[in-house]
Formats: sequence, C-alpha cells, structure tokens
Amino acid sequence: MDNCAEILRTCPLFSDLGEERIQQALLPQGTIRQFSRNEELIGIREPVEWFGVVLEGRIQIVQIFSNGDSSLMENLFPSYAVGTDLIFTKSRKSPYWAVAAAPSRVMVFPSRVLTRPGPLTETERMLVWQRLLTMLSQANMRKHNRLSMLSQRSLRNRILTYLMLQAVRREEDSFQISFSREELADFLCVNRSALSHELSLMEREGLIRFWKNRFTLLPKGEEQSGWNGLI
Repeated sequence: MDNCAEILRTCPLFSDLGEERIQQALLPQGTIRQFSRNEELIGIREPVEWFGVVLEGRIQIVQIFSNGDSSLMENLFPSYAVGTDLIFTKSRKSPYWAVAAAPSRVMVFPSRVLTRPGPLTETERMLVWQRLLTMLSQANMRKHNRLSMLSQRSLRNRILTYLMLQAVRREEDSFQISFSREELADFLCVNRSALSHELSLMEREGLIRFWKNRFTLLPKGEEQSGWNGLI
C-alpha cells in the first residue's frame, strides 16, 4: 500500500493532504480494482457512486454517438482521477464511456468520502473541494479548446490548432503528445490516413517536424496558422 499512498500524494485532488492523513483517512476507504485491456470502468448512462485514482496503466474517456461512432476525449495516466466530474451531478449518470486502454489498477473510493462528513475532517474536505474545483475548471477549459479545434473546417487548421494548444500549454515549440497516431486521429475526429498524409505535407512545407508522437512547430507554421489566441 506504500506505493498507493505515494501515488495518492501526487494526485492533484489530494495534494494538500499530508502523508499521515492519506495513510490514516484515505487508504482504509479505498479498494484496488484490476482492469484488463478494453475492460469497461464506466458505461454510458451508468449511475456512478464512486471515484478513483489511476495507480497503473491507462484509462481512456470515450464519447459514443448515436450512430455508433466514437471519439477519444482524454487519456488518464497514473495519479489521474476518474469519476470526480460525475459524483456531484444531479443524476450521477455518465455521458461517456471509461475503458482501460491497457492492463490497469485503480484505487476506488465511495463517493461519500467527498460528498459527506466522514473520514476527512471538514477542513480537509474543503481543501479537496478547492482542488476539485480547480480540476473541473481546467477540464472545462480543455473542452472549450477542443471545441475551438473541432470548429476548424480544414484538416490542416484543425491539426495546427491542436498542436498550438499543446505548445502554449507547455510553453515550448517542441513537445511530445500523449496520443498515438490512431488516437490523435480519433481525438481530432478525422481519418487516420488523411491525418498521416496531411502531417507529411505539413512537414514538407516547413510547417512542422515530427517523429512518432513528438512534434516541433516551425516559425513558418506560426506565421501561416491564423492563430488568434483561441485559449
């Protein structure tokens, strides 16, 4: 459990709690669940009465559409929280699908740990709520940025908008993204072959350099992008 406590300490949700309180108040409330690759954590419209922290592996948040198509929304890695955006909603029903993209371990807590008086003191719960508000605000901005990206009509502008958002967030023009090529195409809601073709064209035209999931924005690309501060 020591490794679990260390990961919980690095989770933004609990970063204001000391090691002793995490050991005494949080760990006894949690249960470690194992998920195999492609195993579902949360289903569409499923009531959620828990939240969790990823200990190992990778969890994907996926939007499913009425015609059966899907879109990758987010990758969650160790120390990321899952389900916290649902437990304070009125219905507590999920609008998305959460699935293990690799063999994963998640420490699951009942929602009452955050929603009701109990193992955490009121002062501690207030600290966690403040962190949760920050996390939800950041998630809301990511959704806003994604809408800005998807509103771009051309594939090239959609790619450039995404890459520039990453560059602004990291404050550097060379960076590594968390998506594979197939996942990036899914995230951008485009065909993978079309994405690969357009990336190759952009590299030949001096807009970007890339190798696998590492990208560099070149000055020419910044000048031609039409970037007007979408974030």
